[in-house]
Amino acid sequence: MTTHEHARFTLNDLKRILREAAGEQEGTGLAGDIRAFTFEQLGYDSLARLEAGGRIERTYEVALDEECLNDTTTLGELLATVNRRITEAHPARS
Repeated sequence: MTTHEHARFTLNDLKRILREAAGEQEGTGLAGDIRAFTFEQLGYDSLARLEAGGRIERTYEVALDEECLNDTTTLGELLATVNRRITEAHPARS
């Protein structure tokens, strides 16, 4: 069990993971609402996407496929997918 089990994956969580995985790309910044942006638009390459995806998988105990992490997926879509996968992987116990 992780400390994040059953937790929501927030925009701030995603920003933290992006910074840890690949730093903040020059000229783009992660300030504000970045949900409408793609990884590519923020300057993150495929290696950075894979590293961020791996950190999300380990921290939140979910599986992400390549489609979730491709360069045309917005960060808002990724947030929704991760939260859906958390719910599926860790349903609330009655």
